[in-house]
Amino acid sequence: MIAYLVRRILYAIPILIGVNLITFALFFVVNTPDDMARMQLGVKRVTPEAIEVWKAERGYDKPLLFNAGARGIARLTETVFYQKSVKLFVFDFGQSDDGRNISQEIKTRMWPSMAIALPVLLAGLAVNITFALLMTFFRATAIDFWGVVLCVAMMSISTLFYIIAGQFFVSKLWRLVPISGYEGGIEAVRFVILPVIIGVISGIGSGARLYRTGFLEEIGKDYVRTARAKGLAETTVLFRHVLKNGMIPILTGAVAQIPLLFLGSLLTESFFGIPGLGSYTIDAIGSQDFAVVRSMVFLGSVLYVIGLILTDISYTLVDPRVRFE
Repeated sequence: MIAYLVRRILYAIPILIGVNLITFALFFVVNTPDDMARMQLGVKRVTPEAIEVWKAERGYDKPLLFNAGARGIARLTETVFYQKSVKLFVFDFGQSDDGRNISQEIKTRMWPSMAIALPVLLAGLAVNITFALLMTFFRATAIDFWGVVLCVAMMSISTLFYIIAGQFFVSKLWRLVPISGYEGGIEAVRFVILPVIIGVISGIGSGARLYRTGFLEEIGKDYVRTARAKGLAETTVLFRHVLKNGMIPILTGAVAQIPLLFLGSLLTESFFGIPGLGSYTIDAIGSQDFAVVRSMVFLGSVLYVIGLILTDISYTLVDPRVRFE
């Protein structure tokens, strides 16, 4: 187990380096440091001198990847990529292009993001698994058929539609909760309850249909027929055997949600005015703040790698046949 964990951590290093390189390349293909300076200073009446000062203050006056004017190792270290990206591996995110401390922003904004993402993850798993087990129990009946139809219909509807419809009916028409905004403490419940409900509803279609497929695959195996032959009730077979052996696809789906626990939902936070990391990322993209964008992409990559490792470990708990070589 220890050797496996060490090996997976070592594998993660080139992955994170590659993610940094790709993010860096994509960002600077679209925006040059001059474009970033004009965005921050204002497009109109910006002098070349002001642009150069802005770039020098933030370290964008150096070559991007290779400094031909330097000597030795400085050809690689005296570059924008090295000075902006290497510190990420010790979680030193530095400052954004508008001068704010990125680490402090992450610490502040992660709690509103988790206030939405964690209930959505837990409630979504409970609802999706329950619905999938219901369709599996009544398989090949009208309940199963119309359940699948409902799942396909819900999958076909954009999350944006759920958000706009929820804001119109629940907030504007019925005035049950605020349409947007956020407050700390117990008052946060009023602002996050609608985003949480929308997050759960929008995920039912894909989640329940995926879990139903896994449960149906398990229910046709030999161990299920053996359990039935022993006289076990169908509900006992379903909950004690099928559910446990169908946990691997459930765990695989849940790991994709781990980065969202910290990084938040981009659409939900933006439309509901939640000051989380999702809206922080959207604002950074809009303002071409490369420092924030690269930090959020790197943090998301780290969380996803950690989630994959935790998923592999959890496989051994739900399926004793899985062993690490």
